Amino acid sequence: MRSPWRATVLGSQMAELLRRPGRFAATGLSLLIAAFVVFGAVMAQQIVTATVVDRFRGTPDAVSLVVTRNDAADIGEAGLDAIRETPGVTEAVGRFDGGAPVGGSAADRYLALAADPGTGPLARVRPVEGAYPSGPRRIAVDTRAAEAYGLVPGSSLALLLPTPDGESTRRVPVEISGVVRSAATGTGEPTGYASGPDLLRLLGTPGYSRVDVRTETPGAATQAAERIRRAVPGAVVRSGDEVRGEESRAAVADASDTLELAGVFLAVAVGAAVLVATSTFRIVFARRVRQLALLRAVGATSRRLAAALVAEGAVVGLLAGAAGVLAAWGCARLVPAVAGRFGHDLSAPAALPLPQAALTVLGTGLLAVLAVLAPSVAASRVSPLQALRTATSEGSTVNGAGRTVLGVLCAAGAVLLARQQYASLPEPGDTAHDRFAALTLVVVSGGLAFLALIALGPLLVRPVLSALAVPLRRTGAAGRLAVAGVGGAPGRAASVSVVVALGVCLVGSTLTCLASLDAYERYRRTLEAPADFHLYAGEGGTLDRTLVADLAARPELADVTAFRTAEVADDGRSATVTDLDLTTVRSGTGLTARTGALGRLGPAEVVVDAEHAHRLGVAAGDRVTLTSAGRPVRLTVAATLPGAGPHGANFFVTPADLTRLGAGPAPTLITADAAGDGAEGRARAHRAVTETLTGPERGDGRVVAEDAATRAGPDDDLRTMATTVVLLLCLTVLVAVAGVATTASLTVVERRREFGLLRALGLGGAAVHRMVTLECALHGVLGGVLGFALGLPYAWLVVRAAEVSAPFTVPAGQLATVLAALVLVTAAAGTIPALRASRTPPTVAVARGD
Repeated sequence: MRSPWRATVLGSQMAELLRRPGRFAATGLSLLIAAFVVFGAVMAQQIVTATVVDRFRGTPDAVSLVVTRNDAADIGEAGLDAIRETPGVTEAVGRFDGGAPVGGSAADRYLALAADPGTGPLARVRPVEGAYPSGPRRIAVDTRAAEAYGLVPGSSLALLLPTPDGESTRRVPVEISGVVRSAATGTGEPTGYASGPDLLRLLGTPGYSRVDVRTETPGAATQAAERIRRAVPGAVVRSGDEVRGEESRAAVADASDTLELAGVFLAVAVGAAVLVATSTFRIVFARRVRQLALLRAVGATSRRLAAALVAEGAVVGLLAGAAGVLAAWGCARLVPAVAGRFGHDLSAPAALPLPQAALTVLGTGLLAVLAVLAPSVAASRVSPLQALRTATSEGSTVNGAGRTVLGVLCAAGAVLLARQQYASLPEPGDTAHDRFAALTLVVVSGGLAFLALIALGPLLVRPVLSALAVPLRRTGAAGRLAVAGVGGAPGRAASVSVVVALGVCLVGSTLTCLASLDAYERYRRTLEAPADFHLYAGEGGTLDRTLVADLAARPELADVTAFRTAEVADDGRSATVTDLDLTTVRSGTGLTARTGALGRLGPAEVVVDAEHAHRLGVAAGDRVTLTSAGRPVRLTVAATLPGAGPHGANFFVTPADLTRLGAGPAPTLITADAAGDGAEGRARAHRAVTETLTGPERGDGRVVAEDAATRAGPDDDLRTMATTVVLLLCLTVLVAVAGVATTASLTVVERRREFGLLRALGLGGAAVHRMVTLECALHGVLGGVLGFALGLPYAWLVVRAAEVSAPFTVPAGQLATVLAALVLVTAAAGTIPALRASRTPPTVAVARGD
């Protein structure tokens, strides 16, 4: 008798699933998105891995063998010829990586040099402009070198190479024959290329560091390897696959932090999907209370009924998992092509990873079982008498004492951990700080805070809603009814809004951290290159004041600035003070203040770098005393910097105050920027500086000019990675929006009689539509407010723990855009449910049952 009953109960639930698939499609949507996120992360890992390997791997696919020496010595031309003459060897090319300074009267820069055939299957580069070099003293440069040094085919530059005796250097002019693009773009260093023999003659190098060998078949490679070992004494021969594997593992190891970060976001998105699915199953089962009670009345036990409901959820999960995997696979095939149209080179993933696909489908089914477990147990305990009553709404969740206590304990734990991390934040100059441990504590504290938000969410909804609902109540009946509808079921509102808050918290805190770290990166680049050129006296003396006027008269230069420096003592220690006006430092590079504001200084005012501000314990508004030659000067701190100061200075004062500190009248440093943009503008500025310094009256070479033309620009890879992280986090918001749509759809079904009564009382269909749409929008507003309130403090902790010198920067515009977009998307999620609600006839108000 047990098996027929089990089959009957399970069969009734499967029949319900087939009879009303819409309800379960809503539940399955959150699980589908979870499967999409999981398998999408798998495919994203494959794309990232393939892209990183293709960018950083230096061994072409055609290489069958790689030959080196066991004593790390070079392989000479004789050894290369012996390898080429080995039976089974189709092609062999020598590799050599070196470099040389780029000589110039106003700059000393560096160019890496690499041997490459330029054509054929073993070439690493392909020409994009001009031709690949052939002949002595001709090289091709990559696009980075062409941009950094203003090079085009036909131009020339001088390499500073050692003389044969090695005791001095000589200038060797080389012609640029073309511009190439390297298959391995990950080095990021300006590089020149030439054929192996030409490069060896140019540099005077005795041989190659390795030889790449191509054979026709893998079998021939095995035999050729033994012959090469006999032909070249001391040769170490490895297969190309082995070398490429090592390069791939090294490249992927460098990207492991990104992949681990993606795993964190993956877990968060899956957790959000489980919360949404659990809430949805609870609503679905509450709507079917009469059917479940009828099964209890005809003999179904609670255990069998719960098992049938769990099986029902598992079927939904498996179907949703399969759909999510297929959708993620299709998107992964499209991503490289779409990214290519926007200028980002991404490699296509390999074939469909069947084990990961199967695990994702099964895992989604398991998630569905976990999500449905608690609602199914609660639904299976329905009384048989419920079969005689009308359907009941799930209503609001009653917050028991246990849930409140759990929420308070989680909140207390989060506060204690955050307070501990705040107390142990590093100070400027602290190099022993364990960032990983600090960030781990922040993550644990944030997790406890989110658990507290889940537990206390129903208690927080009504107070927050009361503050947000003031303008809505003034919009008319629809606004007041929307507020009442959300506030009338705080448990349901909390279950949806908390998931929205999770997504907003992660997106908002990530954007804030990225903005802060980007500001720090721009600040750091400002310190590395405050101007395109800076000139100083070679003996450490002063400069001719007429040099400033001569440089300022050149139209190729802009923002020519002269300033002085002096050595002073603060609190008994030596420091550097300057009258450099910080407002003249390269604009738009992120020079910011930690305390106070950077502007033109007044008399007896000073700007202090972070290390000295921390050591002296001062902030904006405090007083410091600087001493030079026994003369103390008391100054008021106008601002403190988040890190070091430009040009290595520690204190920045007005020219009058610097004179009081004993500085002479002549400048010690002159800076200038290129007036034109791009490589051509910098090249013209470079020539202008050179011509000014080598004029008839300044030909003694006493002045040194350094060119910052190769300063690091915006990190495109970092921005691409940041964009990827934000997109991954947006998937969590997508799961939350799906939960809003699901909740709205099921709520409309539950409240048909309520909507019918409102229609009977005179509320129009358009007003009902606005009411439901506003309810959905309120879930977005609630989630946004709670998410930002939780995320911004933790973003501050993360920024301070990750980089103490990074100024905390809140991207108000981006966060406002996120909130506005969230409200619009959640409102749009309720469009279809609102349309259904607006079409509810007034006669439903007096209808019986479901």
